[in-house]
Amino acid sequence: MITPFQKDDQLLQDIRRADASGQTFSLWWLGQSGFLVKFCDHCLLFDPYLSDSLTQKYSETDKPHVRMTELVIDPRKLDFVQVVTSTHNHTDHLDGETLEALLEVNPTMQLVVAAANHEFAAARAGVQKSRVSTVDVGGMVESGPFRIQAVPAAHEQIERDPGGRYRCIGFVVEFGEWCVYHSGDTIRYAGMTERLSQFAIDVAILPINGRLPERKVSGNLWGHEAAQLACDIGAGVVIPCHFEMFEFNTVDPGRFIECAERLSQPFCVLRCGERWSSHESSSGTQA
Repeated sequence: MITPFQKDDQLLQDIRRADASGQTFSLWWLGQSGFLVKFCDHCLLFDPYLSDSLTQKYSETDKPHVRMTELVIDPRKLDFVQVVTSTHNHTDHLDGETLEALLEVNPTMQLVVAAANHEFAAARAGVQKSRVSTVDVGGMVESGPFRIQAVPAAHEQIERDPGGRYRCIGFVVEFGEWCVYHSGDTIRYAGMTERLSQFAIDVAILPINGRLPERKVSGNLWGHEAAQLACDIGAGVVIPCHFEMFEFNTVDPGRFIECAERLSQPFCVLRCGERWSSHESSSGTQA
């Protein structure tokens, strides 16, 4: 099993000592699509999956979720989080065990989900609907310094509820002078480049595990597609995710790296538990 770059107390110490002056920001990959962003002593968690709930759920099925990377941290240790997002209802992006633990130690934490998923998300997190903030494409939610906007995601199609609201979304988060795009699970769709190019995206967080029918799950961008998308939207740096968590649904990031280098697209391949900071140079390098 893969050992995280840093985990538990070592990871906590790194988060706590990261610059909180507002002159920079830092983010850490927590595995799968989970990222912690720290800016001015405020912390935002994108789509955390910090349990073994899926491994347990599918252990006796034809789709076993065998974990590849050790759990990076107990979510109960993250008692300084102001806001958590969920891009869609799949458990690796909306995990009840993780959310319940986070809410226990962060009683005022804001949970932001797609408006179409409001009732489902509240039930899974074990809270009243009033505790969950919602946003649809074109809308915005504010939490401390974070301005969180929703954009469509296609996993593998654009899906809407009967009211026309998007079931799968990505988040564009602006704070200070920076802008981070977390795509959620998605493939490329018509109008995606034009929509995202409206933002000055400093960091694009994109999945690279691709899509194969034999996996029996909805797919995502392949590595070369993620690199191309980042280049097309003018991302300052692209960070890949959604690999090295489950044996049946992962890829080697080599194709992503090869394509990013060919396109001269700045990138950074993090190890689970590793930090990237905005003052670091990532062009053409692998962390």
